[in-house]
Amino acid sequence: MGSRMATALRSALPPLALFLVFAAGWHAATVAFAIPAFILPGPAEVALAAASNASRLASATLLTAVAAVSGFCASVVIGCLIGFAFSQWTIVRNGCYPYAIFLQTVPIVAIAPLIIIWFGTGLQSVILVSFIVSLFPMITNATAGLTTLDRDLLALFRLYGATRGQTLVKLRLPAAVPFVIAGAKTSSGMSVIGAIVGEFFAGYGAERYGLGYLITLTSGQLKTAYLFSAVLCSTLLGLITFGAVSVAGNAILKRWFSHQTHG
Repeated sequence: MGSRMATALRSALPPLALFLVFAAGWHAATVAFAIPAFILPGPAEVALAAASNASRLASATLLTAVAAVSGFCASVVIGCLIGFAFSQWTIVRNGCYPYAIFLQTVPIVAIAPLIIIWFGTGLQSVILVSFIVSLFPMITNATAGLTTLDRDLLALFRLYGATRGQTLVKLRLPAAVPFVIAGAKTSSGMSVIGAIVGEFFAGYGAERYGLGYLITLTSGQLKTAYLFSAVLCSTLLGLITFGAVSVAGNAILKRWFSHQTHG
């Protein structure tokens, strides 16, 4: 337990030290150049704004987290199912893959207004935007994992007369695990971006709003310190989401490879 804590501290110290150096430079720049607070507030002003609006920031972060996690979970499930279909039927992959690329190439800001028109404002539209933004990495990684196989192993399965189902369960699915986890790490961060972008358009209302709506509101009112605190909450949410998925993925891979080695 002590060694794990020491390892965690050693991992946390470099980014923490870099953050402190950045904050010191930031403060020095605002003082040296006498930058107005509405253009660039100092770290102390941002911290004060965050403390003064802690409850609003917490509720907005929680609501954005709900949308992001919901969109992410949906992208993992749907993306894996689509990747499975692409890997099993070439005609499906050739016919549908260009439309999957559409999700990545068309700016979400062009799609989001249509989603609002079709589904209205609120949480469901924000979740849908988050899902669309985070879906493509899951499709590509699941497809790659199910189709990128060791030719020698595939030849061995054919030599022993393995059925298509046996090859899928014993070879393709196990080989896809690292790819799916890599895709989930990418999608987890993109789901937060999608949720915030969705909130730019959908909002929630006067009583409930997420970080995206809060960022739009504070920028329009030139409450720059408050805006910075909302942006920092967005960054922290993305880091936590990515970190949680990374820890879970690493644990799965560790147990998986340990099981494979002992098996």
